[in-house]
Amino acid sequence: MDILQEIVNNKQQELTQMTAPKPSLRKALLDSTTGIIAEFKRRSPSKGWIKEEGRADIIPLAYQQNGAAAISILTDKQYFGGHDRFITEARKSGVTVPILYKNFVVSELQLYEALLCGASAVLLIAACLTKNECASLLRKAHELGLEVLLEMHSEDELEYSELGPDLCGINNRNLGSFVTDVDNSFRMAELLPEDAVKVSESGISDADTIVRLRQAGFKGFLIGESFMKTPDPGAELKKIIEIINGHK
Repeated sequence: MDILQEIVNNKQQELTQMTAPKPSLRKALLDSTTGIIAEFKRRSPSKGWIKEEGRADIIPLAYQQNGAAAISILTDKQYFGGHDRFITEARKSGVTVPILYKNFVVSELQLYEALLCGASAVLLIAACLTKNECASLLRKAHELGLEVLLEMHSEDELEYSELGPDLCGINNRNLGSFVTDVDNSFRMAELLPEDAVKVSESGISDADTIVRLRQAGFKGFLIGESFMKTPDPGAELKKIIEIINGHK
């Protein structure tokens, strides 16, 4: 075999690994007793740097080791201090649970980026997209083998749930004002399709809230800042899970 053929064969192996089926976020939440999607979030537009020194090859793996059902990784650079490579670094560190590619997805190109860096699912935000744009991106994501967490915030966005996303997210944070109100999840839960896998996002900081949300029909709980602002995010996750399990 000459060197060129060896390189091509190796490249094909790399592509096979990158495009191999990833663990299902939907299944992970349905199977989990806690449903926590622990988020790697170094910065936010409203709070500034939360953990500028946070490392993607350490914290996501610590989340997995301490019981996270799945992990969300911010990849937006300017406003959240993220990067696509953070997902790749998390996978290389040993993370095998589903990873959500969290960004403001407005183009098919970003779906390919999510696929190639090792994500299992992508976030689509109703507030960023027309219904037709969302439908197109959702179809393309499914063609690529990616699941979709469709995020809604208000009642007028609930019609997007008709598009058949794998998971329906309710964002408790208003993306315009950044005011957070967890009661938004309780208000919206009964308005979603009965068979929807519901995920509550933002503003969740204690085990009691998670227990109440589970009773309201939610299967997933996306938590970032309350973990990332502590010295040891993985240990903080473990504490929350122990309290949740104590409620049973």
